[in-house]
Amino acid sequence: MQQANTNIVIRNPFGARDVPGPDDADVMDYAATAMLAGDAADINAAAWASIAAPSDPLEGVWASRWNGGADPTIAGDTPEAWKDGRAEVRVAGGRIYLRFDWDNGRRHGLIDAAREGARLIGKYINLTNPAITRPWVGHVVDAIRIDGCFPNGRLDFRR
Repeated sequence: MQQANTNIVIRNPFGARDVPGPDDADVMDYAATAMLAGDAADINAAAWASIAAPSDPLEGVWASRWNGGADPTIAGDTPEAWKDGRAEVRVAGGRIYLRFDWDNGRRHGLIDAAREGARLIGKYINLTNPAITRPWVGHVVDAIRIDGCFPNGRLDFRR
């Protein structure tokens, strides 16, 4: 009989599977080329969420959306289509964690990122299919907007 590993330490504050290698070479290579200006011309500039911003600058409830890939579990999905959902942001141990869902809460993802001023640099893991991980870079525009991108598309957050 094999005994379960009871010494597992989870970094993220959600108690979910940790993002593997959130600061690895793929992330740093992508971060070196990903540019998000955070200006009014960005696709995430127009208000699209209806979640009230709490007094805390980042932590709390957000709306999320992503594109750049087709989710094969969603009938008729295309890479260009936005997959909308809810998100929660938590700050712990000097890192930013963004847990989000889509497909009416049936699919879940987690981003583990370091903060460099307004820039967030990290990695995404699909918690529903953990084999899927991607580098992710974000730009904290303000307390109601985080612009984000990964190599295939966008992964943005709004309040």
